[in-house]
Amino acid sequence: MIHFGVLFQILSSWHSFRGRLANRRLSRSVVRFKGIFAVLALGTFLSGCGALNHMIYKTTGDVMQGFSREHTIPYLMKSGDLAMGCAMSEATAPLLMSFGRVTSEPDQLAVMLYLSAGGCAEEQGREHELAALAALYEGNGNAAEDAMIRQKRAYALASKRYFKSWQHVNAFYGEPGTGECPEFDDDMDEFIYLAGLLSGLQALNSEIQSTSSIGVPKNVGSIVARATGCLDNEKWWGTPMALKATVWSMMPGALPEGENAFERLAVADRQGEEAGVRLSHVFHAIAATNKGDEAQVKAVVRQHADSLDDRAANEDWAFVDAMATNMIVAISDRLWVQNTGHRTPLGQLGTFWDDQKAEVETMDLDGLL
Repeated sequence: MIHFGVLFQILSSWHSFRGRLANRRLSRSVVRFKGIFAVLALGTFLSGCGALNHMIYKTTGDVMQGFSREHTIPYLMKSGDLAMGCAMSEATAPLLMSFGRVTSEPDQLAVMLYLSAGGCAEEQGREHELAALAALYEGNGNAAEDAMIRQKRAYALASKRYFKSWQHVNAFYGEPGTGECPEFDDDMDEFIYLAGLLSGLQALNSEIQSTSSIGVPKNVGSIVARATGCLDNEKWWGTPMALKATVWSMMPGALPEGENAFERLAVADRQGEEAGVRLSHVFHAIAATNKGDEAQVKAVVRQHADSLDDRAANEDWAFVDAMATNMIVAISDRLWVQNTGHRTPLGQLGTFWDDQKAEVETMDLDGLL
């Protein structure tokens, strides 16, 4: 017979066990409900995460575009460090351009980035050209041929980059040279348009030097010549007229009746020198080179070197002036390497290997009297 005290303990234990079991089932239900709620909440959060990220990315892209246009480009233009600008454009172009996937396409920024990056590739092309000329001077045909191949590859890359810049000019401002000028908001807006016109000419020139087909329209030169009419020639250091006159000198039938391309270039040179932004010298030298007038090329190089001694670069556009000097040095180097096997001696820009420095003999006339 079971004792009542023992029976009571057994019943109490059973009741307690059933209570714990019920509570455990309830807890499991609560846990299960919490798990379902967490999954639903997480799903809801993740479904909105893409929209949230898009908003963050778009805001970041808009800020980056605005900051680059208002501060980075003007800061760079005041710097004369071309290598720094080259490295910046090549390194940051993919990052900054990728914001076009989440916000409006950064067309204006792209004009400057691809123009600068094209200049980097063109600089490599010029280096390979000098290597080829030096090898030819030494009679090393294989080395010269290899350097020429590298030169063409570099110019092909330069043309592709310049052409991208030109395409973004068209996307932002509309097709240049149609007779309608864009409405510029400020000076930077105008400058970027001018830079875009330069990129169009450079795209065509680099394509020609690469001896390959990049797809640059062959009428870019005439388009640029017409589009320069939208810019104030005096305000922009004579560069618009220099661009136009260079096209006139290079394209058969482009020269208007009564015009003289090289007289226009001479006027543009004086404007550039007075402004401290001597970009017109580059176009003048290019036009003279295409004409085969080596004497005039040398004269432009000397003029540029003298101007550097007479007037400092414009503080706001030091980068553009430094770019002009870099290209004038490249033109001088080509002449030096062709004729001597080496570049322009350091500190002697404006002098040439065949300069005659006659030594005048002096006499003591007092002894003859």
